[in-house]
Amino acid sequence: MIGYVTLGTNDLARGAAFYDAIAAELGTARMMEWDGAIAWGTPGGGAGVALMRPFDGNAASVGNGVMVAFEAKDEAQVDRLHAVALAAGGSCEGAPGPRGDSFYAAYFRDPDGNKLNAFIMKG
Repeated sequence: MIGYVTLGTNDLARGAAFYDAIAAELGTARMMEWDGAIAWGTPGGGAGVALMRPFDGNAASVGNGVMVAFEAKDEAQVDRLHAVALAAGGSCEGAPGPRGDSFYAAYFRDPDGNKLNAFIMKG
């Protein structure tokens, strides 16, 4: 249902390094680039994520209650994505671990403060 998600940034170069690292762990890369924006994903694949300076020229800000989740292939990849995010300048919002019986997740923020999640649904 979701085609892509766009997040705002005030420093595209800094944000690009963060999302390049996340995308590499997920087995994808930059899909599109244009002035002030970069999108990561796989054409014909699942929803991608774009990072851009706001069109209106004002400073980017995070949405309270807004979060983008990256689906991982297994718990080990959730753990790696969390570690990659922190190593690439992100901050921890919740260490990797089970959340209930069927959900394993880790929470983090990108360098601009956008909240992200890596997760796996367990059978």
